[in-house]
Amino acid sequence: MKVSIILLSVACLVAHVTAYGQSIHHGQKTRNVRTHVRRNTTSGDVPSTQGSNFTIDGQADYFAGTNSYWISYLTNDSDVDLVFNHLQESGLRILRVWGFSDVNSKPTDGKVYFQLLQNGSATINTGPDGLQRLDYVVAAAEKRNIKLIINFVNNWSDYGGINAYTTAFGGTSTSWYTTPAIQDVYRKYIKAVVSRYSQSSAIFAWELANEPRCSGCDTSVIYNWAASTSAYVKSLDPQHMVAIGDEGFGLDVGSDGSYPFTYAEGLDFAKNLEIDTIDFGTFHLYPSTWGVPNSFGNGWITAHAKACATAQKPCLMEEYGVTTDKCEIEGQWQQTGLGAKGIGADLFWQYGDKLSAGNSPNDNYTVYRGTDDYECVVTKHVAEV
Repeated sequence: MKVSIILLSVACLVAHVTAYGQSIHHGQKTRNVRTHVRRNTTSGDVPSTQGSNFTIDGQADYFAGTNSYWISYLTNDSDVDLVFNHLQESGLRILRVWGFSDVNSKPTDGKVYFQLLQNGSATINTGPDGLQRLDYVVAAAEKRNIKLIINFVNNWSDYGGINAYTTAFGGTSTSWYTTPAIQDVYRKYIKAVVSRYSQSSAIFAWELANEPRCSGCDTSVIYNWAASTSAYVKSLDPQHMVAIGDEGFGLDVGSDGSYPFTYAEGLDFAKNLEIDTIDFGTFHLYPSTWGVPNSFGNGWITAHAKACATAQKPCLMEEYGVTTDKCEIEGQWQQTGLGAKGIGADLFWQYGDKLSAGNSPNDNYTVYRGTDDYECVVTKHVAEV
């Protein structure tokens, strides 16, 4: 989600997650869970695509899931277990999590970070306040047969992202895609994450970035970057799926001429789908932040379904949400996705739960377990799926 545009919410989110980590990090010993990673026994166990559907455990179907950016940064193992127990009970099969946390200076407050980018150098943190936290998330997902989408960098400055790279190595958000020194560091990080979890039964797919954009760029910039990087990921792990993680911008099919359908952000959805090493398309849906009405959503979903059906690859409605009337609006979008050939799964933004230090972060799109919104957006939807 483009969290950065909601400035007040961002401040609250960062404060919440940071404070949460501080409140429990120093009083709890975090163990290394790498030894708990389970190995896939056959290639048939690995999630894949089949026409417009995804397959999990060898079963081709439509799947429901959700997002939790914050779970990778929890330092209380019991909270991670609680969330995954509840996800398992809910019937949600796919969870998208942040696989990045980039900083330009080493935190002194116990904050979880995965990579230090500073003065032209990069250091990956594999310690108990680093990738060992993601280790526990992966291990918890394995135990409950929840499948994870893990991405490698954020377009936005939340948790470092592209801005953290350019701060350490120079350049801009648009030159990031074509700067050799930056891409070399980015690929080294990809290698560290992929090699760490490529044999895990929890992996659904790898994702190149969260909402990559290259404003004003020719669409060839992101196309070439996505083609090259996805091929690199496949060279490290040929068995798992790879996606771009984009919002679905740049599409002629079904276009009403509004901003999301244009190529202004340097994306060409149909063209990017043609990349051999991209296994499925992703698109997001936030009408209120894009300057279009909520009714825009159904046409947006249908347009992407048609594009994916033409490409003979499934679409993942990867993020979607509204801040009010969730049951009515999101419920309608879910129905449209379920009925559209070309859509193979949807992941609402975002899951919420009650943790040991209080509720998980709330950006007003959050759907908390036990609420009326949860009953319709999750329980009812899973039953329909």
